[in-house]
Amino acid sequence: MTDLYAVMGNPIGHSKSPQIHTAFAKITDQNLLYSAILVPLDGFDAAVDDFFRRGGKGLNITVPFKENAWRYADAFSPRAQRAQAVNTLIRQDDGSVLADNTDGVGMVRDIMVNQQVTIAGKRVLVLGAGGAVRGVLQPLLEQSPAEVVIANRTVSKAEALAADFADLGCISGCGFAEVAGEFDLIINGTSASLAGELPPIPPTSITANTVSYDMMYGAETTVFNQWALDQGAAKVIDGLGMLVEQAAEAFRLWRDVLPQTAGVMAALREDRRG
Repeated sequence: MTDLYAVMGNPIGHSKSPQIHTAFAKITDQNLLYSAILVPLDGFDAAVDDFFRRGGKGLNITVPFKENAWRYADAFSPRAQRAQAVNTLIRQDDGSVLADNTDGVGMVRDIMVNQQVTIAGKRVLVLGAGGAVRGVLQPLLEQSPAEVVIANRTVSKAEALAADFADLGCISGCGFAEVAGEFDLIINGTSASLAGELPPIPPTSITANTVSYDMMYGAETTVFNQWALDQGAAKVIDGLGMLVEQAAEAFRLWRDVLPQTAGVMAALREDRRG
C-alpha cells in the first residue's frame, strides 16, 4: 500500500518539496507518493477534506494557507501552539488532524549540525516579526543564546513578539534604527531579499566573527548575505538547508524515521547552479 503525502499552496509550481520527500523516501526505503497540490484561494478546507478522504496521511502547508491550516487542525503540538503557526498536518489513527511546526527545528538543525555554528551563549539578532520569525523563536531560545534581539520596521510588533517569548530567555524587541552593538549571529526572517532590498540595520552590527543566516535562498547569494559579506561577516548561510531540514522533521513526524539530508541538499544546490 502506497501512502499519500503532499504539499498544498498557491502558487505551488516552484515547490522543492516533492523532490525532497521523494529523495527521503528512497533513502529510507519508505513506500510513499508525495505530490504538490495547487489549491484555489477559497478552497483550502475542501482540498484537505478531499485529500484525507482519499487516504492521505500527511500534508505540508505553504503560503498562503498556514492560517487556514491552523483553523483546520483538531490538535496542536506544543511548538505549533507556541508558534501559533503550522506547516505540517498529520492524520491520526482516530481520523483527527494534528498540526505541527517544523520550521524552527529545521533552522536550528541546519545552523548547529550542518553549519557547525554555536548558538549557546551568543548574541543573536533576528530581523522581522512575522510568521516566519514567530515559528523559529522557541527552538532558537531553547539553545540558550546570551540574548536575542528582534528588530522590525514596526517596533510594536517586535516588542509584542519578544514579550510572548520572554519566559524562554533573554529577548527584546526594537526598530531597525535602534539596533545597537555587535552580534554573533544575524538571522534575516524578512522577505526583503526577494525584492532585492535590505533591512536598514547598522553595518556595525557585523564583525569579523558574525554569521549571517538568510531564510531566503536563490541561485545567487542573497542580497542580505552579500551585504553581510561586504561588511566583513565571517560566514553567510542561505535558507536551503532550513528548507531541507524542516522537511526532514516533517518526514520524521509522518514516518518515524529521520532521513539523512546531506545528499539531498547537495543535489538541490547542483540543480540550482544548473
